[in-house]
Amino acid sequence: MEHYFTNNEALKSEFRTITYKFQDSEFCFTSDNGVFSKNKIDFGSRFLVETFLKDNKKPTSILDVGCGYGFIGIVLAKILHCKVTLIDVNKRAVHLAKKNSKDNQVVTEVYESNCYDAIKDTYDVIITNPPIRAGKKIVLDILLKAKDYLNEEGCLWFVIRKDQGAKSIQKKLGETYKIELLKKDKGFFVFKAKKN
Repeated sequence: MEHYFTNNEALKSEFRTITYKFQDSEFCFTSDNGVFSKNKIDFGSRFLVETFLKDNKKPTSILDVGCGYGFIGIVLAKILHCKVTLIDVNKRAVHLAKKNSKDNQVVTEVYESNCYDAIKDTYDVIITNPPIRAGKKIVLDILLKAKDYLNEEGCLWFVIRKDQGAKSIQKKLGETYKIELLKKDKGFFVFKAKKN
């Protein structure tokens, strides 16, 4: 079975359009086979974005890790008018995130990157709906290595399902970060983590 964190050049494209509205802002995304949640915006990503937007703090720079077709980063870039960088290991996702940035009239930087390999800068916020199916090692790599790419007062935001190890990941991250469970809904937990 093909996963959204692998690159299968032979996978046939089958574009579809997904719409989303937050307050007065409307978005239209092109999705395709071979990317995460290709038919609709998944609940976890939406829950993460909407919890983040209610936080009222306006960062100047955001890194969206494992961006898929760009939902999280593009929505935040358009609403918060800040610098957003999107990265994904999946070439098709990177191509779609570039297209969706343009189609939604936001300026972003989009890179193909395995975890943080292509990243040189630091950010106010790193945000991710991590690729659970890639395995716990990759998920922990994304979450634990984020601290090296955060500004001094920077925060890591992520969403994870209770039945996908939210509690054990919270405990593990507690060794490195000051971690806070902000909100839970339908078995999804949104966490905010600051460097100790």
